[in-house]
Amino acid sequence: MDAKSLRVEPIQEPLLRKMVSKKLISEKDLSFVLEELKSAEDVVVSDLILQQHMMSDKDLLCFLSDEFKCGVLDPNQLTIDKDMIKLIPPDFAFKRMVVPIAKREKLLTVAMEHPSDLRLIDDLKAVTGLRIQPVLALQRQLRIAVAQYYPSGSAKKMPKAEEMIDELVRIVQESKRHEDNGSETMTLLKQAQETPIIKIANLLILDAVRRKASDLFIEPWEKSIRVRCRVDGLLEEVPSPPKNMGLALVSRFKVMSHLNIAERRIPQDGRFQVKVQGREVDLRVSVMPTTHGEKVCLRILDKQTETQFLEKLGFTADELTQIKECSHQPHGMILVTGPTGSGKTTTLYSILKYVDSPEKNITTVEDPVEYETDGINQVNVRDAIGLTFPVVLRSILRQDPDIILVGEIRDLVTMDIGIKAALTGHLVLSTLHTNDTAGSIVRMQNMGIEPFLIASSVLMVSAQRLLRRLCPHCKAEYEEESDILAKLHLKGKGQTTFYRPVGCNQCRSTGYMGRTVITEILRLTPELKAFVMKNASGDEIKRCARRQGTRTLRESGVAKALGGETSLSEVFRLTAEDQNMERET
Repeated sequence: MDAKSLRVEPIQEPLLRKMVSKKLISEKDLSFVLEELKSAEDVVVSDLILQQHMMSDKDLLCFLSDEFKCGVLDPNQLTIDKDMIKLIPPDFAFKRMVVPIAKREKLLTVAMEHPSDLRLIDDLKAVTGLRIQPVLALQRQLRIAVAQYYPSGSAKKMPKAEEMIDELVRIVQESKRHEDNGSETMTLLKQAQETPIIKIANLLILDAVRRKASDLFIEPWEKSIRVRCRVDGLLEEVPSPPKNMGLALVSRFKVMSHLNIAERRIPQDGRFQVKVQGREVDLRVSVMPTTHGEKVCLRILDKQTETQFLEKLGFTADELTQIKECSHQPHGMILVTGPTGSGKTTTLYSILKYVDSPEKNITTVEDPVEYETDGINQVNVRDAIGLTFPVVLRSILRQDPDIILVGEIRDLVTMDIGIKAALTGHLVLSTLHTNDTAGSIVRMQNMGIEPFLIASSVLMVSAQRLLRRLCPHCKAEYEEESDILAKLHLKGKGQTTFYRPVGCNQCRSTGYMGRTVITEILRLTPELKAFVMKNASGDEIKRCARRQGTRTLRESGVAKALGGETSLSEVFRLTAEDQNMERET
């Protein structure tokens, strides 16, 4: 039996419903957790509750302590004697997730996630020969302690990707193939369908999903192949196969995506779906020819990690209120701006999920469709056959839609159709590539849209970024220096405590775990509309917005840093300094 089958999940549906009755979590939270439990076998409910900020550590522990009628203890707050650790074998501690705390005569205190698991307590009695006094600890606390005190047991959790790839490469090199030099395409197709190549491709995908990566890159160089994952916005190198396997590996991804493996001169795009650890993962594939071969980029859309609930993205209560108010308008345009990878499409789909109902006709036009969603009509743009954004939009307007999502507005024609749709009784959602909200208004003017059309149609512009969230297990407090506080306009305001990354086993020593959104929301009030009508500059629009309470991206990031969600270095990395933009009173 594996560790999962031995361990009993302490938080099951009856306890979750009791949380709802005590108003600790909402009905929507309950539905989300139950859905996750159905879609994946390895969900740890306590981790899910804490990751989604449904409850705090303290509230969750208090609730479970009352339910299980036992004490609470974090084993990481203690220094446990080595002789005590030897009482429980490493394999047992890892599989059952338990840590011995103290021994008094024949009574052993053991930290565990499920103090009511009688089978576990009986097994502990048999292993130690002692009576057991259980105390409650969260599983994520236990994982850190087990990794610290039983490193040999933790190491057995899964084989290293590098070792697995080396073994598969050995199999390939040992197998003697009789290649037909006259048919290179057939040879590549044969290699792409051979078991070792399939296993290497699957292993790279599995490793990327385990890392919770958003992208996987296979990049050819003159004498090697480089494989990298984008995790929380930053690239990490992962173990790579040798150069002579590059063509076969690229061909394998092409076969999976139903692309032409013989065509290497032009870019190709496709997609496929795989099942990883009991859940479905969509992968968007882009193949592009480079100097030393074809580069492959796989965009990983993990339906378990890519939440589409507005409340789970990290917006503040005030930001959520503004987004929801604009989303309920019968017509108008909502724009989300930011660089590639800043979560714009996720935000737009979260808005669609929020407003979706059987009474509304919703259609999206994208290049390509990112999230395949039931109940929403989705159209994939195909420029090669003339199915462009303007063509699709004109057709959509004849389908009597209530809400239209345009994946990206790139040109004047698309923008003009979108504006006219917003003025004729449709709610239009779309994205622009600009750095801030005021820049979006200026961009629309530069594209040739008349100011009165912008003022009449645009409801809201939101500029957003994704900041890495500090690991809750190892972040540390510190007092920031006075010159930094002065730069942030915080000097003398009593707000000097920030948090920095440290690094532990839970976050793979990075100090960060997951990402959260920061945003700058500009709503077109009558005063702002007047500025737009006068062809005001971006700075004038921004100053007017700040007089009305708009918070810049830098200020939104600093607020998250003060709350302990992220670090100041992360805020400085992703946001520009506010130039001459102190809030006017």
